[in-house]
Amino acid sequence: MSAQRVAIVTGASSGIGRALAERAVRAGWDVFAVGRRAERLDDLAALLSTSLGSLTTLALDLRETGAAARIVRETLAAYGRIDVLVNNAGGVAVGPVAEQSDDALYEQMETHVIVPLALTREALPSLRSSGGLVVYFGSGVARIPVGTLGAYPAAKAAIRSLSRTARNELRSAGIAVTYVDPGAVATEFMTRAGFAGPPPSIAASPYDVARAVFAAFTTRRPIVNAVPWQTFFVALAEAFPKITDFILTKAPALVGGEALPPRIGETRVLPALDEVPVVASPAVTSEPNVERGNESEPIASDVFEAALAPHEHRMKKLNLRESFVRALLVPGTELELGYVAMCWAGMPNKNERGLTSDVLDALVGAGFLHRLEMERFLVLRESDA
Repeated sequence: MSAQRVAIVTGASSGIGRALAERAVRAGWDVFAVGRRAERLDDLAALLSTSLGSLTTLALDLRETGAAARIVRETLAAYGRIDVLVNNAGGVAVGPVAEQSDDALYEQMETHVIVPLALTREALPSLRSSGGLVVYFGSGVARIPVGTLGAYPAAKAAIRSLSRTARNELRSAGIAVTYVDPGAVATEFMTRAGFAGPPPSIAASPYDVARAVFAAFTTRRPIVNAVPWQTFFVALAEAFPKITDFILTKAPALVGGEALPPRIGETRVLPALDEVPVVASPAVTSEPNVERGNESEPIASDVFEAALAPHEHRMKKLNLRESFVRALLVPGTELELGYVAMCWAGMPNKNERGLTSDVLDALVGAGFLHRLEMERFLVLRESDA
């Protein structure tokens, strides 16, 4: 049994959940980490094997019958107490909300509302004993709904409201409740669902969000706005709904809602944040060469596809989209290997980071990038897709 403080973190195999589990264990907490991808959890456990705290992992679909009771039971068996419950796991079924099936709608509500409340209920006796903390993750779309995200905005609005209800109800038991608005974060959440994700210029690092959430473990703040300036603009946009709706309709890229080009055989349903959908490769189309005088030069798109061809199998296996790589090629911008890997893979493991390195090297060889430093690059030209 642990004499140290203990936290449960769901959605811990990628993104904010993984960053938070890593931060807590390094700070001496014992963490029970839950996620769907066992290999990602194994990588995290190996990374933290020499840290001050300890990590116990469980690969589990939170929507399985009895999942909440099992998580609490196994946490208590491992550590004997629960001080903090972090409900971070999330998922989205992409598409117009009015066209989604009952299963898709229920799945999103279950993941974001029912499961977090079930975990809270199961953990209540231990949380009462420890005077603990429950953390619920919301989103800016709880206040500014964005189209084509299915029931995700509605589910986040529900948990925003319910977190306030739970805070008022649990206060007398000595249990604190924190609602987190993480802001626009550079994780795989949006790109796995088929969207471009937030522009790099505004996207926060999951490590920065994790730092803000971890601070609440001790401050027990009722609300954590991880990226305050983003929250300010969300509040401003909320005050002018007609203008906001018009802007988001015309420029969905502002919130990462611009769709990536669809791929043949692709399904854009993401049942849970840490599940990786497997999609088919796009059909390869050839374009004629461009005639310049008496010379025939390959167009940039042909050169781009040829550069990535040796890595096509690994890209398909690890779900690195060609469209994501194309979107990186904005002349004059700088790319950093670690940040690029994080944008498409969340918390990249060694295989994902290695693939990112190989792809960037290939683009250097093809003349799209210039290497500034070992892991920093300058974009020279577009792919002309």
